[in-house]
Amino acid sequence: MNTMPDTQHPSVSRVRKLVRDAAEAADVRAFQTDPDVVALRVERVRAQVDRLCWTGIVLGLAFTMTNVQHFAAAGSPAWSLPWLAAWLLDPTVSVVLLAILRAEQVTARYQVRTGPWVRRAKWFTLAATYVMNTWVSYAAGSVTGIVLHSVPPLVVFVAAEAVTDLRDKLTEAVHAAATETAARRTQVQATFMRDTAATAANASVHEPTTPTQPVKARRTSFGEYLDRARAAWSPGVAITPAWVREVTGCSRGLSSRLASTLSTEKTGDGETAVNGGETHAGGRS
Repeated sequence: MNTMPDTQHPSVSRVRKLVRDAAEAADVRAFQTDPDVVALRVERVRAQVDRLCWTGIVLGLAFTMTNVQHFAAAGSPAWSLPWLAAWLLDPTVSVVLLAILRAEQVTARYQVRTGPWVRRAKWFTLAATYVMNTWVSYAAGSVTGIVLHSVPPLVVFVAAEAVTDLRDKLTEAVHAAATETAARRTQVQATFMRDTAATAANASVHEPTTPTQPVKARRTSFGEYLDRARAAWSPGVAITPAWVREVTGCSRGLSSRLASTLSTEKTGDGETAVNGGETHAGGRS
């Protein structure tokens, strides 16, 4: 028998490979978009941003410190008391600025807004640093000196303002990732529940139904009819086949036996009463 070559085998293998790749990509994306993973990445970026900004701010303040010392010394002899005291002027301003920036690093991390005096203090310290750096150059009318001594304070000022906003936006990125992931999970769960319900409905529609067999009623025994008659009888009631049929629902043929048996139990003579002209002998006629 001639066998035809399976031309669809390469296509089937390719489809299966694509399915596996898609499943792996979905798993990788699920882990990459997990809120905890996103938060970890953002924290790493936040740490890098903090280190870089703090490095630039500290280097800028170190550069301005020499200019401020020269401005404060005002030609005092080296190592004299005014010359030494001039070195304390810039650190006095810089320490306050660093304290404010360090506090803003924490408040921006948790998106806590600070009061107006915090920004005023930061701007005042930066303005004081700028004025002390450029005063001599302005007084001398040196454009080169003004530009040279203006760049470091302005960089410190811009970095101090930008780093706070960057920390705030990084925190918002973590919250946005968590919200997006929660919405995606809710959508996936809703789709899964909808597909599951549709599958169950289709299965119930196409499932062959087996006819149910009628349950045959069990026949009531003689003893059960007799128990019903005993429970219904009370002194003064005439025990007749008609009365037995009324209280037990038995057949006409069985009512005579039931009436005779019950009459024997209650009266001891085995006789039944006559009801409506109908007489059934339970013992003797």
